[in-house]
Amino acid sequence: MSDKKVAIVTGSATGTGAAIAIALAEKGYNVLINYTKSKSEAEETAKTAADKGADVVLFQGDVSKDEDCRAMVEAAVQKWGRIDALINNAGRTKFVPHGDLDGLDAQDFQDIYAVNTIGPFQMTRACAPHLKASGAGRVVMISSVAGTHGHGSSLAYVASKGGLNSMTKGLARALGPEITVNAICPGMIETRWLREGWGEENYEQNRQAMMRKVPLATVSQPEDIADAVLWFVLGTAPVTGELLMVDGGMHLVS
Repeated sequence: MSDKKVAIVTGSATGTGAAIAIALAEKGYNVLINYTKSKSEAEETAKTAADKGADVVLFQGDVSKDEDCRAMVEAAVQKWGRIDALINNAGRTKFVPHGDLDGLDAQDFQDIYAVNTIGPFQMTRACAPHLKASGAGRVVMISSVAGTHGHGSSLAYVASKGGLNSMTKGLARALGPEITVNAICPGMIETRWLREGWGEENYEQNRQAMMRKVPLATVSQPEDIADAVLWFVLGTAPVTGELLMVDGGMHLVS
């Protein structure tokens, strides 16, 4: 068994997931970096984490598939013999104005739920025995203010994150006292994902409009979300079932 603690970060090739994996590496964790398609970027993130002193496993897998979730957990246990933290970061959306009810169909909901809601459940279920064995297991969901206030890239995304928030509370009850389960609810995060969704030609205009609305007149960076993850993983122990808004105050003006 590894003397160093171990974290799995889903969807950690780029953006917020990469920032979380690197931050945990800096804090002395070995990390499993998960990706679906972005292999070269995952390799770059793994190199950065290794440069911070972490032992790293790269794992290609889709969290919507239970067999991939179980294999990912098994890869970490085979390598290090333990799992101490699970960060459910992998996400999916479709950018559709909320008023365009014909812009979504049942398959859109099923695809988005499969990654955003079912995936975190499957990963948590697979990790639970190992997190319990650690004696102080940590699960952190990367959710969204969309799930609490109804804003977001589409109604399907909003619904999936609302479900994730409710599930966070249910899992917190079910898995205590050995495991804490909390969620971070970002607003807008400055990542490639959002640029691609809005379109490069609209990104800056939308970004400025968002900043004018929120009390702190800011847009979160991936590192801001990573800082919040570290607080749940390394910070005060008696916190579970919480939804932490990291949104510049967006939830105050909804």
